[in-house]
Amino acid sequence: MAGTVRAHQYDCRLVWTGAARGPAKTYAAYSREYEVAFPGKPTLTGSADRTFRGDPALYNPEDMLVAALASCHCLSYLALTSRSGIEVVAYEDLATGTMEERLGKGRFTLVVLRPKVTIAAGGDVEKARALHEQAHEDCFIASSVNFPVRNEPSILLLA
Repeated sequence: MAGTVRAHQYDCRLVWTGAARGPAKTYAAYSREYEVAFPGKPTLTGSADRTFRGDPALYNPEDMLVAALASCHCLSYLALTSRSGIEVVAYEDLATGTMEERLGKGRFTLVVLRPKVTIAAGGDVEKARALHEQAHEDCFIASSVNFPVRNEPSILLLA
């Protein structure tokens, strides 16, 4: 039905687990570790980026933003190709996000997705390539950010 608005809600519980190591009294001394829990899913442990005194072994919000964009594009693309009769047999992406800091404030300025897609023999390579543009338009996450998300796909044909 045209014009119908469907709302979707996503619940998340974040707990600063670093508090167990002591209070946040000084910028240099407190733990940046936190846990993010989603109903019915495994808990994810995160921290700040190493640049901001975080634990480099843990996921940080910047990692998760790039991963959200890459995974949303992948899922949008696979939905389109499967509906278009293009058989995708492999998909990987080496995505890169760029964040810049100016005057003490940081913001993402660009994310580049580099999906490498392998399609079954006899598939339409040009159509498979073109569907990346539609996947970008369909991706909920890419539609929600205020910086460019560039897509540089490569399509391989399975021999």
